[in-house]
Amino acid sequence: MFPSLPVLASLANVSTPFKRSSLGLFHGKLKQYGNNVPFSKKKTRRTWLPNVQNKRLTSEALGRKVEVKVTTRALKTIKKHGGLDQYLLKTKPELLGYEGMRLRISVREALQAEAEAQAEAKRVEEETARVEKEKRLSEEQTARLASQKQLQAQRKVQAKKERRRSESLAASIIGAQSKSSLSSESAR
Repeated sequence: MFPSLPVLASLANVSTPFKRSSLGLFHGKLKQYGNNVPFSKKKTRRTWLPNVQNKRLTSEALGRKVEVKVTTRALKTIKKHGGLDQYLLKTKPELLGYEGMRLRISVREALQAEAEAQAEAKRVEEETARVEKEKRLSEEQTARLASQKQLQAQRKVQAKKERRRSESLAASIIGAQSKSSLSSESAR
């Protein structure tokens, strides 16, 4: 299960040793502690902060530029992964911090919404194609029925003509036979 924004908000109250790292993409870089050691060997405590830069990085999924505090190490990793979106999706949550997880959720939701929109568009396209195909088939079927009716009408007309021709031929044969029978009777 992926964390949601309310879950991350509850995690933000947890104490961290370097709270500034939760406000940007620090990629695991924290404050380092050590000593200043002069010639006299009198050691005094000091700290080293990570190299943090304010950058505007383009997010293709969100469709806008995101202004984030980024360490140079995170910038190198972003470049290695091929962009902010890929970095956010592939990096371990421990290295991202609160801001990184917030951006990860935003990117994931944007990608999911885009995928759903594409699926819906594909479904609508398939439905349109199916309706067009049914319409084309119904038009072909009506054309086929019309041509069959026309063909049946032509066959009926031809059958009538054949019947009339056969009737007239039969009548002429009968007439010729009756004439020949009359002429043969009269010849007798």
